[in-house]
Amino acid sequence: MILQKYRQMAVLLISAVLMLSCNARSEKSEKEESTAAPAAVHTNELELSSAQMDAVGIETGPLEQKNLNTIVKASGQLAVPPQNKADVSVLSGGIVRQITVLEGQQVKKGQVLATIENQELIRIQQDYLGARNNFSYVQAEYDRQSQLKQAGAGTGKSYQQAEAAYQAESARIRAYESQLRQLGISPSLIHAGSIVSRFPLKSPISGTVGQITVNMGAYIQPGTSIMEVVDNSKIHCDLIVFEKDLMKVKAGQQVDFQLTNQDNQQIRGTISGINKSFENESKGVIVHAVISNTARQNLIPGMYVTALISVGHELVTAVPVDAVIRSEGREYIFLVSGKSEKGTSFKKTEVKTGVSELGYTEVKALSKLAKNAQLANKGAFYLQSKFTGNTAEE
Repeated sequence: MILQKYRQMAVLLISAVLMLSCNARSEKSEKEESTAAPAAVHTNELELSSAQMDAVGIETGPLEQKNLNTIVKASGQLAVPPQNKADVSVLSGGIVRQITVLEGQQVKKGQVLATIENQELIRIQQDYLGARNNFSYVQAEYDRQSQLKQAGAGTGKSYQQAEAAYQAESARIRAYESQLRQLGISPSLIHAGSIVSRFPLKSPISGTVGQITVNMGAYIQPGTSIMEVVDNSKIHCDLIVFEKDLMKVKAGQQVDFQLTNQDNQQIRGTISGINKSFENESKGVIVHAVISNTARQNLIPGMYVTALISVGHELVTAVPVDAVIRSEGREYIFLVSGKSEKGTSFKKTEVKTGVSELGYTEVKALSKLAKNAQLANKGAFYLQSKFTGNTAEE
């Protein structure tokens, strides 16, 4: 009995010691946790210095309002009206003896572009001089018969013959003079005794010399075009609008063009006219648009363009395409949250995107954005990498 009693006391003593030990360890663990460093707190803001922004090319700008929703998309190419494009052709065949211009050179209306030699031209001048000399006799006879008729001494038949010869010779001389003028030769010079075997080829309009298709010494057939002159001051755009969108397009609507092969260069214009027939079997109609700012553009007929025709007035908040980044199935922009002497702070803000046109994307923020909000237009991917690096370190 006594032995059993001692065993029970020993068990109770051991249990008490174990409980005290567990309590001490628990208090120590709680104390260590309370004195440990606090957990990392993730942030959506990042500050960059001006030097950092310049180094990676980060640019900021305001949120813009763009007409991206109510538009009709069309494509086409630049062209000039027929009256602003001229082929330089020869009326009479001959050999090219001189070319006075180069391709791409600016010329004025009436400027000599080339000189053509034609031996047949000498015969025309001889005939013209012969006609003028003969006209002197015909005119004198006509005057004499007119005086006799007035005096009642002449016959009516002689007067009629003199008058017919006079009219015929006058018409012949005018025809020769017209032919010489068409060739660029002054009849007065020929009448003064200057016989030429070459005639100048002059520019019919002012503009830029296009492709020259002949060389020195080449024989040119009558009616052959040897070069073209183009006046780009009236350049416009011919767009193809399909039947489903045709009823939305009207004259006077604004158009934003994008040159497809010119670094997305943008220009603006206005719809000036709409054709009333379909082009071939494409069910597309040619829509003509006048370009507003041609003076600041190096536009050439034949350039392909993509155009957005504004058919409504609904504006949406839009940012440059490069300002939007995508991460883990979500879309973000980086708003400027503050500026100081140290640099600029950016806040990563989630958005939903809409239509993207002409380098801009419609954005809808999950929370209301300030009207004067600024964002990173360029360098968003760098900012995203910095945010990703900071999160990994934390």
